[in-house]
Amino acid sequence: MSLNKVQLIGNVGKDPEVRYLDNHVAVATFTLATTERGYTLTNGTQVPERTEWHNIVLWRGLAEVAEKYVHKGDKLYIEGKIRSRSYDDQNGIKRYVVEIFGDNMEMLSSRPAQAGTTPPAQPVQTPQASPQPNSAADDLPF
Repeated sequence: MSLNKVQLIGNVGKDPEVRYLDNHVAVATFTLATTERGYTLTNGTQVPERTEWHNIVLWRGLAEVAEKYVHKGDKLYIEGKIRSRSYDDQNGIKRYVVEIFGDNMEMLSSRPAQAGTTPPAQPVQTPQASPQPNSAADDLPF
């Protein structure tokens, strides 16, 4: 069992960018927003709502599913591992990025079928213990 495990439920920030490596392996990248609602402490202090953005990376079959079915605003469950890497940008400045490499993905949004497309019959690699989505309406701006 791995100690490096991440489970997220959030909204997609923009349509996935999918590219194919030289060996024809699909890689999809997109952002996922998770929001922690604001609350009041027992002493009356207000803690404001906070939204965090996560960089998601999917490989192979999951990337191809994301390319076809995942769109901006969709609610997803992502399970994977956290990875960090550093790189030099175009200006030679050292950058550091943290990414979630997804092993499992489940669509939580329901969309009407568009003409000519058929949604997947089952979630892709359904997690063994899927967390229940928050029943409160999502208040993200997309």
